This record gives sequence, C-alpha cells and structure tokens, in this order.
Amino acid sequence: MIDWFAQIGDALTSPLLQRALIAALIVGATAPVVGTYLVQRRLSLLGDGVGHVALTGVAMGWLVGSWTHAEPNDAYAVVGAVVAAIIGAVLIEAVSARGRTSGDVALALLFYGGIAGGVVIISLAGGTNANLMAYLFGSLSTVSTGDLVTTAVMSGLILVVGIGLRTALFAVSHDPEFARSSGLPVRVLTILIAIVAALTVTVSMRVVGLLLVSALMIVPVAIAQQLTSSFRRTMSAAMVIGALVCVGGLLITFTEPLAPGATIVVLAVTVYAGVATVRAVVRPRRVRAADPHPDVADDVHL
Repeated sequence: MIDWFAQIGDALTSPLLQRALIAALIVGATAPVVGTYLVQRRLSLLGDGVGHVALTGVAMGWLVGSWTHAEPNDAYAVVGAVVAAIIGAVLIEAVSARGRTSGDVALALLFYGGIAGGVVIISLAGGTNANLMAYLFGSLSTVSTGDLVTTAVMSGLILVVGIGLRTALFAVSHDPEFARSSGLPVRVLTILIAIVAALTVTVSMRVVGLLLVSALMIVPVAIAQQLTSSFRRTMSAAMVIGALVCVGGLLITFTEPLAPGATIVVLAVTVYAGVATVRAVVRPRRVRAADPHPDVADDVHL
C-alpha cells in the first residue's frame, strides 16, 4: 500500500497527469448534473445516442482538417463533435415531441447511423484506428493545456445552466403539463436540456470516450438515488460521486496498465452494486425494527 501511494506521488509530479486529473475532476462533477435531468425524464440512453452521432461530427471535423492542413487538428474534431451532438440531441427532442416515431427508434437511428457514419468518414479523412479509439474510449493521456481550458469553459457553461435554471428544468422534467400551465416555456427548456446534454457528451469524450459517456452521466445519479430522497440532494450527491469516481479510476490507472475511461466506468458500476446491495440488506432490517410484529399487523388489516 505504501508503495502504491509512493507511485501515485511520483505520478502527480508529471504536468501531463496533473492535467488529466484536473480534467477528470471537472468532468466527473459536471456530467451528473445533466444526467439528473435525463434520469428524471426517463431518457437515460440519450447520452449514448448523442455520443454516437458526435462521432460523425468528430469525423467531419477530421475531414475538414485534412482538406485545410497536412495534419488534421483536434480542434476541428471538437467543433464538429459539438455541432453534431447538438443537432442530434435537438432532433431527438423534435421527433419525440411530434410523435411521428417513438423516442427509442430515434435513438436507434442515432446509434447505428452515427457510429457507422463516423467510422466511414474518419477513414476518408485519413484517420487511423488509434485516432478512432481515442474518441470512442477516451484519451486522458493526450489532454493538453488548450483541451483543459476548453473543458473548463464548457463545463462552466453546463453548470451555469444546469444549476442556475434547476427549478425550471426540474419542473419541465418532472411534469411538463404542470410546467406548461405555470407559464414556463416548456419547448425551449426541453431543447435547452438537450443542448446541454450534447455539450456534456462533448466535454466528457476526452475522459471516458463517446461510447461510455452515458455511464458517467447516469451511474453517479443512480448511486445518489440510493442514498438521497430529494432532487436537489440527488444532484449534489451525484456531482460528488462522479468526481470521486473519475479521480479514483484515474489514480488506479496511474499504477496499473488499464484504460482510464473503462476503469472509471467499471469503478462507478461497482460502487452502484455495492451501495444497492448494502441498501437491500439494511432496509428490510429497518422495516422490521419499525414494525416488530408484522404478522399481528397483517391480521389486523385483514
């Protein structure tokens, strides 16, 4: 154990790993904010659909970069991902609202078309499998100072919207009809949630990758729901859990040859399983303690 801490201490002296750690902390605290609204709206898989279509945006950015530069710049990929993710998220909202096809079909179209189109276009742009894997599963080891600044700015925007408009966004997510009768611009707010979710996907792709981004948005919220009973507390707890899981998973990869994104998600799922198991054991005991004669009570009700 002492050796492990010593290795971590040595790793933290590296500017590259310091940037990776800061990026993981920022994204881990930001992603669950949007995930809380998605869970409330029963759109937990929205992040997956947007993540897949964002891959097409990454590929388009690479293609544009290959036309203008000998070596495509990652900045093109980020801009392409943002644009594609926003378009994809808004399309899901539009299709679902009009009822021409169900939301799950729209998600399926984004899943298949997004990832297939991304693979084809990035091949046309001259990208390699290594480039593709970096966006699909994350690449914290390549986070630059510019990437860190971009991540911080976009995360700040997400937090301003997600926390600053929490009351209105909760009303829309929990009961759209009540929100509409209260005079809230439901359509605008639902599209705003979709746009913020798209930005979250783009911000998180460096940490866990486009294929795993939904887990970072949803799993901390699922853990928090096991521990809290209110929307506000669930969001706050999910932010803390997300940050801890991201930092913890990244620290593990400092000493073990594991993929950071996958390690973070596996750690989050493991924490969820542990919390759910403990809760399942503890809760029946509390019920029995509150009602020491359940059989007598049942007889009375009968």
